[in-house]
Amino acid sequence: MILGLDISTSITGYTILDDKGKIVACDHIDLRKQKNFFKKVEIICDRLEWIDDTYKIHQVYIEESLQSFSRAAGKSLSILSKINGIVSWICYNLFGIEPEYIAATSARKLCGIKVPKGQKAKDVALQFVVDNVPSFAIEYTRHGNPKAGYADRSDSYVIAKAGLIRESKET
Repeated sequence: MILGLDISTSITGYTILDDKGKIVACDHIDLRKQKNFFKKVEIICDRLEWIDDTYKIHQVYIEESLQSFSRAAGKSLSILSKINGIVSWICYNLFGIEPEYIAATSARKLCGIKVPKGQKAKDVALQFVVDNVPSFAIEYTRHGNPKAGYADRSDSYVIAKAGLIRESKET
């Protein structure tokens, strides 16, 4: 089984794929109401422990955190890098696997997702997954927008699928 993670301090998405690319589990961890950084990490850790107890994970792929952005986003990126590193360590410790990192742009390219100029990559990727992965379940608000967490689920799916594609090219 392959675990794909889209790590964030607000909502962390995860997808588990079997070796043929079928979704075994796809969900998100909503951390928005939790203000304490370490509590957020603890909540993610609890879910990863459950995954370890429930599934036989043989590979972990994590969306590579952004390395640069505007000065205003500097603190956010620092916190994101911090949680990314801690969750990476938890994965290594739990699964005994060194996680591999895939940049979001590379993952989308491997999955055949093309983002037209001027459109948000997260929205395009979500629509691609909804249109092309029948087993991907999504819920919408009463206004027709995807509910919180579904874009993160879709991103974790793209990371897991890109990891599977990368694996198949190496063998």
